[in-house]
Parts: sequence; structure tokens; C-alpha cells
Amino acid sequence: MNPMTETTKTLDNPQSGTRKKLLSIFALLVVLAAIGWGAWYFVTQLGRVHTDNAYVGADTAQVTALISGPVKEVRAKSTQMVMKGDILVILDDADARVELAAAEAMMLQARQRFMQAQATGRSLSARVTARSADTGQAQAKLAAAEADFARAKAGYARRQALSGSGAVSGEELSVARADMAASEANLAQARAAIASATATTASAGGDVEVNRAVTAGMTLNNNPDVAAARARLEAARLMVDRTIIRAPISGVVAQKNVQVGQRINAGAPIMLLVPVDNAFVDANFKETELRHVQNGQTVDLTSDYYGSDIVFKGKVIGFAGGTGAAFALIPAQNASGNWVKVVQRLPVRIALDPADLKAHPLRVGLSMSATVDTRTK
Repeated sequence: MNPMTETTKTLDNPQSGTRKKLLSIFALLVVLAAIGWGAWYFVTQLGRVHTDNAYVGADTAQVTALISGPVKEVRAKSTQMVMKGDILVILDDADARVELAAAEAMMLQARQRFMQAQATGRSLSARVTARSADTGQAQAKLAAAEADFARAKAGYARRQALSGSGAVSGEELSVARADMAASEANLAQARAAIASATATTASAGGDVEVNRAVTAGMTLNNNPDVAAARARLEAARLMVDRTIIRAPISGVVAQKNVQVGQRINAGAPIMLLVPVDNAFVDANFKETELRHVQNGQTVDLTSDYYGSDIVFKGKVIGFAGGTGAAFALIPAQNASGNWVKVVQRLPVRIALDPADLKAHPLRVGLSMSATVDTRTK
């Protein structure tokens, strides 16, 4: 074919050159778009793991009654925000106050017994002193009786010796014998009085020792009976205090199941408090996504409740001890029958920024989307 003919055909068909030019421009745009996407992915997406299997949670507090009793007043309502220490429920305290009055009476009685024991100890000490004085008097009487008996015995012996010579009459000898017998009886009586006084003194001393064992080193503060009565009094006061049920934490009231007039038992749950200001997120990532996830890494979260315009800032603070399947009510039996491998999910605990929670409060159970930046640590 003649080259001139070829050139002429090309010149005669200008659409072919335009098409090639458009294709070149399109190819260049595709390459630029790919480069731009690659740069965007490298800058914003590389090293990030994402899941929409995440839910808001909180360490809720279950409010229970510590004592039994009828409900007198209910001050908290469902969905109400309460602060720590606020009164939630008031129980009828009539029985508790009766017990308190009885405990106060027992306390007074114990104090009275201890003070009486102290007074008895002082009385017993005085009695020992008196018995010692009685013993001294008995010993003096014994000495006098011994001297009188010696005199009477000597007089009788002298008269008996002279009775044979007729110098002493029989009547005088009889009087001397009677006087000696009387002195001997007085001596025996004095000795018995000494024994009695000694025994009485010993008994009084024993009573003092017994009382001292009860009161020695004791005061109203450390006496066992008083301490036991004080403990009963504190227990009674505690029962009165427990008729007022207060909020253990700040939070929103949920699952309230108590009404005025209802009698509740000790330990019965009456409501739940949800601390919305301390909410967290449990994000369930696939096990294949957790290779580079560590504690302390930053997390961006969005809630279906507020939409994607509101971004919550968070931080990874921990990993669950097992997957959801491991803790299921009926766990998987992978060791029996046919087995199909399923990628498991592990809950990752994410703490939320308190400022974000204050500005946009969340509720337990709300759905979240979480993106962890594994490059931050």
C-alpha cells in the first residue's frame, strides 16, 4: 500500500487522535486518583482497626435493703438522676426504735452494775479493815483471858496445896476451883473469838479479791459488760440508720421495683443505679484485628444515638479474659463432631473522655462504632 495513502487516511480521520488523547487523560486521572487514595489511606487509615460491634456499658450499682421492714416512703423514680448519698427509700423505723430504746436501757444497766461493783469493792475494803480491828480486839481479849486463867490456876493450886493442913477451907477451895474453871471457859471463848475473827477477815479478804478480779484495771470504757452493751447499742442505732436507704453512687435510677406499703426483706434488690457519667464501651473486635491493639491506644467512637457528626474520644484500657463464645451459657463444643472454624471476637474495654460524656450523655446498651489507632502507642 502506498504510504501516502496511509497518511491521507489518518489525516482524513481526526476522531482517532481525539480518542487516544481522551484515553490518555482518563488513564492519567485514574493514576492520580489511585495515588490520592493511597496517600489518604496511608495518612488516615493505615494502622486503624474498626468495628461496629460495640456497646455502651457501666458498672451499675444494685440497691438492696439491709434490713426487713415495710416501706414508708419512696423518693426516687425511674429515669431520675440521683447523687451519691441522696435518700431513695425510707422504711418504717418503729421496731428499730423500740430495739434502740431497749439497748439504751441495757447500756445504762451495765454502767450501773459496774459502778455498783466499784462501790462494793470500796465497802469490802472497809469491811476488811473492820475485821482486822476485830481480830486485834479478840487477840487482846485472849491475852487477858490467858492471864486471868493463869492467875486462877495458880490460886487454885496454892489453895489445894494448903487444904491438907487445914489452912484453907473447903469452901474457899471450891470457889478457887470454880474461878479457875470460869477463867478456862473465858480462855476457850477468847480463842474461839480469835478463830472467828480470823475466818471473817479471811472471808472479807476473799470477797475483796473476787471484786478486784472483776473491777481491777477496768473503767467504764473497757469493762466487758459495758462494752457488750455499747456494741448492742451501736447495732440498734445502725438498724435505725438502715431504715433510710441512700444512693451508694451517683446515677440514673433503673429497674425500680419498690412501692409504698410493700414489705421488703433484707437483701432484696429494689432498684438499679446506672452511673452514666462513668460509662465505658465494650468493642468486640475480631481476633484477627487485635494483633497490634494495646492498652493506652486512642479510639474514635461514634454513636447511632447522636450520629456520625459527634465523635467521642476514648482509650483502650483492657481486654476481656475470654471470648463471648467461651462465656456463653451453652459454650461451643469444638472437640466433638464436625468442626468449622469461626473467627472469634474478644471484648476490648474502652474508657470514654468524661468531657465528651458530660456534653453528650450515653445510656447503657447503646450501639457504638469504634476505630482504634494502633499507631498511637
